[in-house]
Amino acid sequence: MEFIYCFSVHLVFVMWIVFSSPEVTAQSLPESSKVSVRQLDALLQDYTYRSFVRLVHPKTGRLYNAPVPANLSTIKLTAMRLRSGSLRSKGVHGYNEFEIPDGIIAKPYVLRLILVFQNLGNLSSFYYGLQGYRFLAPVLGLLAYDATNLSATGLPELDITLSKGPISIQFRDVETAPSGSTPKCVWFDLDALPQFSDLESSNVCSTSHQGHFSIVVESTAPAPAPVAPPSPVPAGPNLSPGHGKNKSKAWKIAVPVVGGFILLVLFVMLLVWLIRYRQNKKMAEMERQADIGEALQMTSIGHTRAPVAMGTRTPPSLENEYVP
Repeated sequence: MEFIYCFSVHLVFVMWIVFSSPEVTAQSLPESSKVSVRQLDALLQDYTYRSFVRLVHPKTGRLYNAPVPANLSTIKLTAMRLRSGSLRSKGVHGYNEFEIPDGIIAKPYVLRLILVFQNLGNLSSFYYGLQGYRFLAPVLGLLAYDATNLSATGLPELDITLSKGPISIQFRDVETAPSGSTPKCVWFDLDALPQFSDLESSNVCSTSHQGHFSIVVESTAPAPAPVAPPSPVPAGPNLSPGHGKNKSKAWKIAVPVVGGFILLVLFVMLLVWLIRYRQNKKMAEMERQADIGEALQMTSIGHTRAPVAMGTRTPPSLENEYVP
């Protein structure tokens, strides 16, 4: 019994380790369905704010790199926290590919805001694919959010108004346009609706809005369909695509462990029942043996019958029976 009890305790401990393992409980990234650009923006906003929360004293006006999920590792994500008054009076010079002039007004008014920069890299055509067009440069995003609560998720973008001049975008990685084609600037609004405009120069576009931007050219042949990456889901920064497999393996281990534990419990219950059955049988045998012993004679005492022991006559003898 002591061995079975110890084994049961160890088995329960092993099961607790299996089910409480981070690889089992961590949320895995789904591997199907293309998410909307609004979901992608919300996810990247969440990761951006997480990077600020981890900082002890994030400085205003400094550029910070933010982590992204492992399956979106080709996306570059940076952010800068600014005072609304400073952004309006000074602008931001040299914010990656963006040159932001002064005179920018954010509505509704907030004391501080965060400018989130996105470079979608080779995932540009996946999230912002255009029928009949090919990207010559990666899609770049610039979005403004309220920085009052750095733990907030799913924040709406602030409205941006330019009162003095447009924002200039100087693309760094631009492919050469095919001979005879005319590259164009494309701006995607917050709902991914495109609008086209002419380039300021070979690799420079301008805009009066926030959103996503790139340089495209009309395609003469159908472009190959982009390979869909795993759909991102808001989760902890340490998630990776292998978590789903780890969870499946954990369940394969857990099922036989649970089955074995149930069988062990049933075996212990059966053993306890057998022990009690033998004890009860032994007691019944002892009582039976006691009943088989010598029966006593019964006699009446008043209105009650009671057992009495049989008497033995002892012949009397004199102390001095033999007299000389």
